[in-house]
Amino acid sequence: MHLEHINLVVNNIEETLTFYQAAFPNWAVRGEGEQEWFGKTRRWLHFGNNEQYLVFCSEGEGTARDLTGHQIGLAHFAYVVTNLAEMQARLLVAGFKHAKDGAEDPYRSNIYYIDPNGIEVEFVEYHSDLNERRNAYA
Repeated sequence: MHLEHINLVVNNIEETLTFYQAAFPNWAVRGEGEQEWFGKTRRWLHFGNNEQYLVFCSEGEGTARDLTGHQIGLAHFAYVVTNLAEMQARLLVAGFKHAKDGAEDPYRSNIYYIDPNGIEVEFVEYHSDLNERRNAYA
C-alpha cells in the first residue's frame, strides 16, 4: 500500500504549482480541468508522477488552520527527498524560504516550509538505510 494523492483546496493554483515544481522538478502536470463543486465552478490540476500526485483545486476560501493552535485538521505532510540541500536551493531560487528547521538527528535532516496557501510541508533526507535508525524516537 502507498499514498496515491493528496487533494488540496488552494487560493491560487499557479503560485501553488510554482512552489511544488521547485520542490519536485521531476514531476509534471498530469491533467487539469474544471468541475462543479457544490454550486461553484473550480479548476483542478494533478501534479506528480505515475505513482503519486498532488491535486490542486482552486476557489479556496479563508485561511489554513493556525499552525501554532490546536484546531483539528492537517498539521503537515512530509516527503522524503534524496538531497535536502538541492531541494532547498531550488525553492530559494523560486522565492520560498523555509519556515523552520527540524530536530537535530544523526540519521536524518528535515526542514519545514509553508506553501503559498499556509499549508506546512516537511521535507526529509535520511542518512541511513537502516529502519531502526531512520525511525528512532528517542
